[in-house]
Amino acid sequence: EVQLVESGGGLVQTGGSLRLSCAAPSGFTDDDLAVGWFRQAPGKEREGLSCIILDDGSTYYEDSAKGRFTIASDNAKHTVYLQMNNLRSEDSAVYHCAVGGFCGTEYEYDYWGQGTQVTVSS
Repeated sequence: EVQLVESGGGLVQTGGSLRLSCAAPSGFTDDDLAVGWFRQAPGKEREGLSCIILDDGSTYYEDSAKGRFTIASDNAKHTVYLQMNNLRSEDSAVYHCAVGGFCGTEYEYDYWGQGTQVTVSS
């Protein structure tokens, strides 16, 4: 089992930035090839944002994240980041990271973090 710990959420004004971190304190296993970021707002379904392949750094973005969000990894620190810029009120949600064998829908991921709250005020 892989433990994931998210951090970096908080309260920010519209137009501001946050950098979320997803750390695996015990490291990733050989089966953990991709880390994805998701978010879920109250009353809404979970939404995929971005994914990174750990061994070659390939990145994927959903339309809602393109242009404003950037995913990156520091494999030495077993940490994946999500840089979020120009935040809007509709970005307010609980943000989760997850690890799995490849980038895909939420059902492809094996382990999830507990989430970090992001609130964007206007």
